Amino acid sequence: MASPVLVTGGTGRLGKLVVARLLDSGCDVRVLARHDRPAPQGVTFFTADLRTGQGIEPAVTATAAIIHCATSTRGDAAATRNLVAAASRTGSAHLVYVSIVGIDHIASWGYPKAKLQAEQIVAESGLPWTILRVTQFYDYCLANARKLSRFPVAPVPAGFIVQPVDPRDVAGRLVELALGQPAGRAPDMAGPQVSNWTDLLRGYLKASHRRRWVWPVRCCHRRDTPSARGPGISSSPASCGRRPPQPPSQRAR
Repeated sequence: MASPVLVTGGTGRLGKLVVARLLDSGCDVRVLARHDRPAPQGVTFFTADLRTGQGIEPAVTATAAIIHCATSTRGDAAATRNLVAAASRTGSAHLVYVSIVGIDHIASWGYPKAKLQAEQIVAESGLPWTILRVTQFYDYCLANARKLSRFPVAPVPAGFIVQPVDPRDVAGRLVELALGQPAGRAPDMAGPQVSNWTDLLRGYLKASHRRRWVWPVRCCHRRDTPSARGPGISSSPASCGRRPPQPPSQRAR
């Protein structure tokens, strides 16, 4: 692909991995972020604010694809709307958006609601588009296990099944999709192993040599919400990451 590929949030957890994979693929890469910083060789850095729309147009002009990794606990829908507006004014780039598996079941509140709204904005944008829904990242599960282990009694949702995925695999899949033809809703992506929050936390406590009571708490579910699986597992993922979790001894501390 001769034209550049833009990565929003290209300095974040997932965005940095996407940028690296694009560079490995020989792409001309642009990164859009709120704060300026040194860019690696082969990357052009653009400072812009997706929340206000300021500075977006120069970044999206003449791009072949946009991989939208930027996300926040607030304002995702507005940020996506501003990105789509700028991209529509300057061309018809292939817009690739990363979202959350099972988001339909939890979209009545906060962050998931904004992510689902962002999906709708992408799908109705008039641009060529692809949406990839993925499960939780391994490091997200690790961070939550660390937080829960601070308490003498650690509450976890009972029966909450998860299928976390390595963000490096997600980055690779996003690059494949961006360099390919627009796919609309791409098959969900999950990790290779199914687990649950109780076992994840107990495994972390064992590996980090901590002794805590683990208290599985039965959660109430609405009738339209799957009770045996959380939003972090796909009912039929057609795309699975290759990397299983690292041994707990390597990640616990």
